[in-house]
Amino acid sequence: MKKQVFNPFLPLYECIPDGEPHVFGDRVYLYGSHDKEGGETFCMLDYAVYSAPVDDLSDWRCEGTIYRTEQDPIYAQSDRKFMYAPDVVQGNDGRYYLYYCMSGRDGKGGYFGPISVAVCDSPAGKYEFLGYVKYPDGSPMLKYVCFDPGVLNDNGTIRIYYGTQYPHEENEDFASNEALIQDEMAMFNKSREEILGTPDSVMGACMAVVGDDMLTVKEEPKHIIPYKTKGTDFEEHPFFEASSMRKVGSKYYFIYSSWKNHELCYATSDYPDRDFKFGGTIISNGDVGLNGRKDEDRLNMTGTTHGSIENINGQWYVFYHRLTHKSDYSRQACAERITILEDGSIPQVEITSCGLNGGPLRAEGRYSAVIACNITNGKMPHGSNKIYSDSFPNVNHCGEDKFIAEIKSGTIIGYKYFDFSGSGRIGVTVKGNGSGTLSVKDSIGGNVAAVIDIAPCDDWTDFSSELNISAGIHPLFLEFSVEGEIMLKEIQFL
Repeated sequence: MKKQVFNPFLPLYECIPDGEPHVFGDRVYLYGSHDKEGGETFCMLDYAVYSAPVDDLSDWRCEGTIYRTEQDPIYAQSDRKFMYAPDVVQGNDGRYYLYYCMSGRDGKGGYFGPISVAVCDSPAGKYEFLGYVKYPDGSPMLKYVCFDPGVLNDNGTIRIYYGTQYPHEENEDFASNEALIQDEMAMFNKSREEILGTPDSVMGACMAVVGDDMLTVKEEPKHIIPYKTKGTDFEEHPFFEASSMRKVGSKYYFIYSSWKNHELCYATSDYPDRDFKFGGTIISNGDVGLNGRKDEDRLNMTGTTHGSIENINGQWYVFYHRLTHKSDYSRQACAERITILEDGSIPQVEITSCGLNGGPLRAEGRYSAVIACNITNGKMPHGSNKIYSDSFPNVNHCGEDKFIAEIKSGTIIGYKYFDFSGSGRIGVTVKGNGSGTLSVKDSIGGNVAAVIDIAPCDDWTDFSSELNISAGIHPLFLEFSVEGEIMLKEIQFL
């Protein structure tokens, strides 16, 4: 029987967000930053890589740690807190080059740049420090540098895309994002002039070109999309961070995270460095925007997202991440199939539990509850740079156990999709002081297919009921009506 793959598609303890997927040879490699499960801040661990055969996306293997903080001479002695999202590109010499930025060089997490480079003879071997992106005179290139470089080998031209949008007194477009601005300002304002170069500079999505040595700047950094967005087609979805470029045929697709923060957007152009037009949203980690869904109706805790698209064995996918542990600090890799239409557009896709599976999951056996694609109580927060103390349902862990915690009355947990052979039994594994009922439905507010009675239990306990559902492919939503609070570890088809 064919092995299945779920979202998140890596081991459930693994947190590799900011995914940059690349096919090299007959394997796809996922490069990203590396969060700690239950971590206290972003990107606490060294870079690790997973890969899979292009013809079997259920078979992901860990390639191990490919690069460590202490290998970078500037940061070796620092109390670094953030090892931000990297990218890898194959150079014209056939070797592989890792581009990254870090902070914490001042011991406080308040410094960004320069862009560092490491090199390896294989996509997932042990990378060795090479140097910093620099001008021909040897001075480091710091213009607009912030973090998260994305790199493209454009038929022999090496292009580096990077940047973040920086609040600026002349940029009126961010007036409605005051709370987010304050969060980001707290991170950035310690070294504003050093980051920006001059007080009146404004960051944004930028591109620079380096030579065959992969270090020396050949073309001065320049903005590729407007940083003043009022009156442009970027006005509703201004660039914030997470630059990534893909070339599809002769068209350039710039993938980025907008100021909404929970969505990956795209823009297209016939050129690599200008004339980009906003295309739309590819995915939101709260399904916001899908079928008109509003921010306040998000179906998960939302927060940062970062990723890109890749063609794997003839099928396009978008890679993104979801949040766990009530913070932005333990983010897990997910992926969904996408379609690039004949006119070049990419319709927004929903988040699912079976993105890389090639179809729905089989409605048989046991599944970890945390493969849920929707977890909501109807008032889920949008995350910022903190761990929330508020009570709301969330993916969490204790030792080896992975579960959805803080489930109370009104919680809805959704799975998309399962392939049912017909009616049977459905069960759940829970513990906690809650008692009441769990209604199993085929959509939010939809038909009731089962009602499971839940009783208080100190240890993980199974409860089940008859399931009345037709054969075929259905989503599955669990709606809780309980007194007290429970945790959900597994769902079972019996």
